Amino acid sequence: MNRKEFRDLASPAEAREAIDSLGLEGGIERVSLEDARGRVLVARLDAELDVPGFDRASLDGYALRARDTFGADEADPARLEVVGEVHAGAKPDVALEEGEAVEISTGAVMPDGADAMVPVERTDTDADGDAVLIRTSVAPGDNVMFAGADVAAGERALGPGTTITPRDIGLLSALGIDEVPVRAKPTVGIVSTGDELVRPGEDLDSERGEIYDVNSYTIAAGVEDAGGEAVLYPHAGDEQDEMEEILRTAADECDLVLSSGSTSASAVDVIYRVIEEQGELLLHGVSVKPGKPMLIGRLDDSAYVGLPGYPVSAMMVFRTFVAPAIREAAGRPEPASATVSGRLARQERYEEGRHRLMPVGIVTDGDGETLVYPVDKGSGATTSLADADGVVEVGPETDYLEAGEPVTVTLFSPDVRPPTLFGVGEDDPAFSRLLDGLENPRYLSVGSRPGLRRLREGVPDIAVAAGPLEREVDATELGRWDREWGLVVRTGNPVEIEGLADLVDRDLRFINRTTDSGLRSSLGAAVADLAAERDTDRHEIVDAIDGFDLGLRAHESPARKVIDGDADAGLGLRETADRLDLGFVPLGEQPVRVLANPDRTEKDGVSELERALEDVSSQQR
Repeated sequence: MNRKEFRDLASPAEAREAIDSLGLEGGIERVSLEDARGRVLVARLDAELDVPGFDRASLDGYALRARDTFGADEADPARLEVVGEVHAGAKPDVALEEGEAVEISTGAVMPDGADAMVPVERTDTDADGDAVLIRTSVAPGDNVMFAGADVAAGERALGPGTTITPRDIGLLSALGIDEVPVRAKPTVGIVSTGDELVRPGEDLDSERGEIYDVNSYTIAAGVEDAGGEAVLYPHAGDEQDEMEEILRTAADECDLVLSSGSTSASAVDVIYRVIEEQGELLLHGVSVKPGKPMLIGRLDDSAYVGLPGYPVSAMMVFRTFVAPAIREAAGRPEPASATVSGRLARQERYEEGRHRLMPVGIVTDGDGETLVYPVDKGSGATTSLADADGVVEVGPETDYLEAGEPVTVTLFSPDVRPPTLFGVGEDDPAFSRLLDGLENPRYLSVGSRPGLRRLREGVPDIAVAAGPLEREVDATELGRWDREWGLVVRTGNPVEIEGLADLVDRDLRFINRTTDSGLRSSLGAAVADLAAERDTDRHEIVDAIDGFDLGLRAHESPARKVIDGDADAGLGLRETADRLDLGFVPLGEQPVRVLANPDRTEKDGVSELERALEDVSSQQR
């Protein structure tokens, strides 16, 4: 594939100067999803689907079988036959065999047989182009964003009492909710591009790599915040004629046209050609992370800005460069009291030499002082914004921030306040229900191990850990309960799975959880017991289970694979099996512990949680 290189990147100052030169005018119209912003939820919203709904490539490169790269390096690359290509929005029509690779674009569906991908910069092609030389080895799952890695089905998305903000609109869009509010004075046309996009509320075909259109509604909400009126246009495919028609219509009707997507260095991206041929391209590429592939120009009599396609990148660029220009055109002042100072909760390294826009959350410690922690699942993850409170800007000359270093947070809105309780750890249905009764909690489902690690670093108020603890933790236990875990199977257990031994001895497909999960820890102990019972090595048991090494992040994800027919069994909870009307093969019980930072036990939010845990315990007695 021919790719457009980003050379001579403009500085952030040059990007602002280019946007200021566009001369925006005001205007008004309404868009969908308009009733959600500013409203207060009365019930918890859980994800009813995985986002993304398919395993996708994180970079441009080659999808392959990780085992075919083992031992490969610069001096001795692995040679694989190229048997096809897959673009974003296209259903793969090839299944990989041993020694084969498929050329793949960022965001495209991983083909059957592939369990990893290698970035194009770590490869070479031979003279005739029929083979690729892989100059590095990869492990299963490398450079792949798995189904549910952004939002997993069954996760707690937004809780009752939440006031919907622009970053929450992106999350709602990703979940397929089809109403949002927008308000503005300058008329801003919004066009999302890409054949893979589907309007929220419409049917989604994950096998084709389709995703709900997040950016249109997220950006529209940002326009309203800035004082503009957003006009949503049909999303444009990747064909130049279709894209040109939609952009010209928007330019005729609006003062500013914002597009998202089709600005990255890919052969299927054509939007920069439309602007070059039909208008004036002032700038292509800004030295900022996230958001390097940014376009600024004119299209007929309208101003034009092209935003990156990934939701985090798009919103970071919008709020940093575009929103100030809309506010100025609408006559709105900069938001008052929109910054807060605090100390960085943990160290952060950064070595790319670009101006960085770092999404962060804020939390108060035991003394009431503000701690600031990075929130970043990657540019493709909508919840990086939903879980954040603001942005810390880091100059290109800074490559290391010390824990405890003073930083200034630019808040997403002046009314942002720290959560009354900040928790991290295991994704547990019982704890999700418990959170519903609290005033203003924030909980990140990162898994037991990362949750305990962050608790040791002193970032959250509490951590929830399931299964055996591998090491002692300096924490105060607020409460605990047991949950039954085992194998989630199809309704009626048609293949008659009786236990872990069946996965070892029979030709069955298994879906695991990630190593961060407490369920994975308990499964590991069960595997060790089976190995001891059979007087064999644990690794022989693991190698005999098809699918053991490739785990999914959230507790419902393996069960969803069973429903889809992609697996005979998945690691999960009895509660999950019952909720989804699936069969269940019990393997044991594991404790779930709620552990508090010893310095935060007097916080109001922690005390409220402790009382709720005591109430639950008293009801069970």
